[in-house]
Amino acid sequence: MATIEECRAALEKLSDNMQNAEGDTATAASMDRSVSCRITDLDVTFVGRMTGGRIVVHDTLQGPPKEKAQIRLTMSGDDLVALVNGELNFAKAWGSGRVKLEAGLRDLFQLRKLL
Repeated sequence: MATIEECRAALEKLSDNMQNAEGDTATAASMDRSVSCRITDLDVTFVGRMTGGRIVVHDTLQGPPKEKAQIRLTMSGDDLVALVNGELNFAKAWGSGRVKLEAGLRDLFQLRKLL
């Protein structure tokens, strides 16, 4: 089972990848939205903001987030690490229910360029 530190490192790596994106992916990465990433097996939620082509984590909360972020991810810590390392395909994980992504319709269309 991935630790909180490994999950935070995975989010940092994802943020680095987003900052180095080009073309349509860079456009999607440049959105300015509140973000939460709930790690179910650790019962923690990373909350922050996607801004300037990066994900900035502001806080780590125990349990579910108190406020609803504009972009919400839910998954296990191992799945987060595997996704960021390229070992788990996002579309397959999302389709099978291993990863949950919630956002407004417009944001979902932009995010598909990233994922």
